[in-house]
Amino acid sequence: MLIAGKARLVGEIEVSSSKNAILPILASSLLSDENKTILNVPDIRDVTVITELIRHLGVKADYKDGSLHFSGGATGQTPPYELVRLIRASFLVMGPLLATKGAVRVSLPGGCAIGTRPIDLHLKGFEALGARISLTRGDVVAKAPRLYGNHVYLDFPSVGATENIMMAATLAEGTTYIENAALEPEIVDLANFMNSMGARITGAGSNVIKIEGVKKLHSTVYTPIPDRIEAGTYMVAAAATAGDVLIKNVIPEHLKAVTAKLLESNAVVEEQDDHIRVYRQQDIKPVYIKTLPYPGFPTDMQAQFMAYLSLGRGSSVITESVFENRFMHVAELLRMGAKIKTEGRTAVIKGCRELTGARVRATDLRAGAALMIAGLMARGPTIIMNSEHIDRGYENIVAKLNGLGANIQPS
Repeated sequence: MLIAGKARLVGEIEVSSSKNAILPILASSLLSDENKTILNVPDIRDVTVITELIRHLGVKADYKDGSLHFSGGATGQTPPYELVRLIRASFLVMGPLLATKGAVRVSLPGGCAIGTRPIDLHLKGFEALGARISLTRGDVVAKAPRLYGNHVYLDFPSVGATENIMMAATLAEGTTYIENAALEPEIVDLANFMNSMGARITGAGSNVIKIEGVKKLHSTVYTPIPDRIEAGTYMVAAAATAGDVLIKNVIPEHLKAVTAKLLESNAVVEEQDDHIRVYRQQDIKPVYIKTLPYPGFPTDMQAQFMAYLSLGRGSSVITESVFENRFMHVAELLRMGAKIKTEGRTAVIKGCRELTGARVRATDLRAGAALMIAGLMARGPTIIMNSEHIDRGYENIVAKLNGLGANIQPS
């Protein structure tokens, strides 16, 4: 990917459906053998991978005009390793397959190399529902002729574990309570999708979720929520380039933490019902950021803010409390002239006069987005290698940014 520097983004841009919402929704479609239609499906690599994985399990999946149509139920119990290794969300098929087939075998999942994301909480939840878990040659095997409702306490409010346990419990006999559950909007969206199929889930979005098991789920048509991280990325890009961008198809409530830090940094953020306008006319003020589970500042926005704050007037501090290996973009930003020092999970960003275009490497999805923002801010061209990481989570990002005045050539 080649980015011509010194862009100023101006205009309107529309956010796609949420990557982090649609992946568990697609996995949960395995809970019913009736027809399901998901509207506004983003054309991104992660969606392609999990859709192909679902096909391999025996479900008919047709993509047409931005919608995915599923028919039939799963016939297989073992998703192929070649697909599972590509994205971490592939592990989310375990709950639905355990609930519908009584047994499942899944390889340990792949995804971005941003730190340890153990699956022990997923397995703890399945065991609480009556499953027997074993590890065989790098695969996780779970067996449960019948699942039974129970109380499950999560030691950490893991999004993936909350989703997986919630899906498995939907068809369990009796009532399940997930305590210390994740609060993310994507959890609420998954619950709403399953409820539209006849599930009985209450409390999603709070720290206690109640799932009353039902015998069967039926057909549905559903539209996922907008992608709050995509929206946040465009908000930062608008502020970083001293631009003026109207971002459409957003839920402002989901972006409160991002909005707060942009306001602190001297950007202007104007919220309406379903869109946000961001512009900046003053110097970037330094801010302090600590990533936290929702509703705290999202770890998925940390890298983009680091690129933005590299031109701040003073020193900013970012503490990464969610993942231990999420500063891999620092080395690439240093190549562009940023002044950043890291110690453990804390980074100090001393604002510099300008960034200079360079050849850099995207190490993961959000690091790639941060390097795009840095490239738009920099003097001279920037070449981003391994830019395919960006395609995992941003639909048509090159075309969308070029529509705002960027000059980006895809690789």
